[in-house]
Amino acid sequence: MSQAVEKTQDEQLTIEIARLFPRQGRWTEADYFRLPETNRIIELSKGRLIITPSPTSQHQKILSKLFLSLGDHITSNNLGDIVMSPMDTRLWEGKIRQPDIVFMTNDHLDRITEQLWGVPDLVVEILSEGTAKTDKEDKFQEYEKAGVQEYWIVDPFNQSIEVYSLKSGTYEIFGKWDHGEIAKSKLLDSFRVSVDSIMT
Repeated sequence: MSQAVEKTQDEQLTIEIARLFPRQGRWTEADYFRLPETNRIIELSKGRLIITPSPTSQHQKILSKLFLSLGDHITSNNLGDIVMSPMDTRLWEGKIRQPDIVFMTNDHLDRITEQLWGVPDLVVEILSEGTAKTDKEDKFQEYEKAGVQEYWIVDPFNQSIEVYSLKSGTYEIFGKWDHGEIAKSKLLDSFRVSVDSIMT
């Protein structure tokens, strides 16, 4: 069989598989949760699947360091539950995001199921070239609308951490910390982390 024929057959098979799924703009939560398990970051927004490029080594190193630091504080003080991506997080019906880190206080542990998390109390997003605009604009507005109490934006490019706190349904900047400074949380009032320790 010639390579041209094999390629045509492969393309036809790919098209047939694609037809098993809804078109963009028509995806429902039921469709989304029928997807096979994967480590890829796949989100659902406005009926569309959003597939994020694989994270960089720098992104993952920052994620690991911050998760370990936050996780140790939360576990040691029995403050709630924390997980890192990938973890389906439903902000509202039809809006599924996968934040880099999500934290739920003990008061809201009933929002957690085996399949997904409901609206968390704290969310962390680590910027990358492919997600920076979404994290700073779309997700900022979505987390605000959903009622996420605190939103961390970790910026590897500018070596900074911004923390936003929800007040009367609107995010207000709680603090921005740069190289050589110590970031802190309003929600977790005893948590402190060195920006340098996370970025390097």
